[in-house]
Amino acid sequence: MSLVSACASAATGTPENPSALNTHGPGAAQISGLWWFMLSMGVLIFAAVVVLLVMALLRKRRSTVSTPAERDSDVGRSWVIWGGIIIPLGVLAILFVFTLRTLAAITDPVDTPLSIQVVGRQWWWEVNYQQQGIATANELHIPVGVPVQLSLESGDVVHSFWVPQLHGKMDLIPGRTNTLTIQADDPVVYRGECVEFCGLQHAHMGFVVVAESQADFDQWVVGQQQSAAAPTGDDIQRGQQVFLSAGCSFCHTVRGLDDSSVDVSKVDLGPDLTHLESRLMLAGATLTNNTGNLAGWVVGAQHIKPGSLMPNIDLPAGDLQALLAYLESLH
Repeated sequence: MSLVSACASAATGTPENPSALNTHGPGAAQISGLWWFMLSMGVLIFAAVVVLLVMALLRKRRSTVSTPAERDSDVGRSWVIWGGIIIPLGVLAILFVFTLRTLAAITDPVDTPLSIQVVGRQWWWEVNYQQQGIATANELHIPVGVPVQLSLESGDVVHSFWVPQLHGKMDLIPGRTNTLTIQADDPVVYRGECVEFCGLQHAHMGFVVVAESQADFDQWVVGQQQSAAAPTGDDIQRGQQVFLSAGCSFCHTVRGLDDSSVDVSKVDLGPDLTHLESRLMLAGATLTNNTGNLAGWVVGAQHIKPGSLMPNIDLPAGDLQALLAYLESLH
């Protein structure tokens, strides 16, 4: 893909087609190289078998006299030794060496200036930039060309983190922290998925990785470090009150929300919404972040992702519009 189209993808927020063969990072490139080598070996072996089979069939048709039994026995023994033992062992040894080299290349420790904690939950991704003091959900921002260490944890069951264009898969196991180093070579929005069956909505547990320039990443961090702006305007102020009275604040954090009577730190139940409007996707990257999808998610989450912790919220039309105005003010 050209640099121009890559930049266009990052600008529009459209995730790349998540093909493991369309690589944009050193880890994925190593894995893709191993795959192509294994495919090439397989094609060569298949072609050799087909040629030998055709030769055997032609030889049998052209033979007019029977071959002595001893000669047949010697030929058969040679084929068993070479075709059944020596050649397969040689092929497996070559593949084994290439596999070890690839594993070493993608698992060797790398100095990483940026670390991100990713916690898999049913069925969304909690993303914490602990060094920067910010949290988001279902969306990782990383600078282009910089190795980033991910600390992968699970808050419930086994999940598996995979961004095909950047690296291989890594499981998230309860009670254990696994690490994975990813690096993006191009400013593109990459699609990621959970690839370990983790329950009813496993197929709707996606995320995106936004790779951007260092300057854009630094600007994004500064913006995310800010608390939510105080609501201005009657609709937004009313929407904040609906957010509190409807119980949203018991599951979601909005940093800067001026209400001391509720606990607004329940990140383990629902995503941090402080800068909801800045995100590209909703509901574990199931929906594009726009007004219609946001409204549908608020009132009908159980229709979109049955079994998730987000309940359907029945609101009068006026309250719903006010709540949407407030949520969309959370830039």
